[in-house]
Amino acid sequence: MTESESDLPIEEAPAPSANPEKAPKVRDLSLCPCKSRLPYGECCARFHYGKALPETAEQLMRARYSAYFFGRIDYLVDTTHPDKKTPQTRAGIQALADVARWKFLTILSSSKGQAGDKTGKVEFVAEYYIDMVRHEHHEKSRFRRSRGLWKYVDDKG
Repeated sequence: MTESESDLPIEEAPAPSANPEKAPKVRDLSLCPCKSRLPYGECCARFHYGKALPETAEQLMRARYSAYFFGRIDYLVDTTHPDKKTPQTRAGIQALADVARWKFLTILSSSKGQAGDKTGKVEFVAEYYIDMVRHEHHEKSRFRRSRGLWKYVDDKG
């Protein structure tokens, strides 16, 4: 080391955050898979981690798509309407999550499903891949409130 190099100030690494759990994660900063154009941390993550509840049927539909994208099986089961849950619900969701790689969501339409409504419908197309083969899932989802919370009913809309 030359004498002039030893005169240079030594840069210290920034001090670690006092609470590293508060630092945003890369996933939280990335755009949400539901195609809302918001970061995941400001969009569906708040629903997935119980920090907020979907106010509309479309918000729940987007959060469910993102849950499939990230494999959040508990969220998908929890947001299925109690009248539609069967002993096979979790296994069916898990089986699809294990093989499908979700790539794109397009909302085609929605009716009702707003904050003051009891029911709502959302039509969408979701693109996914299984074994590198592209598939499209076109669905007209029905949603209904249960104990005040939006829940997924079925694809019979």
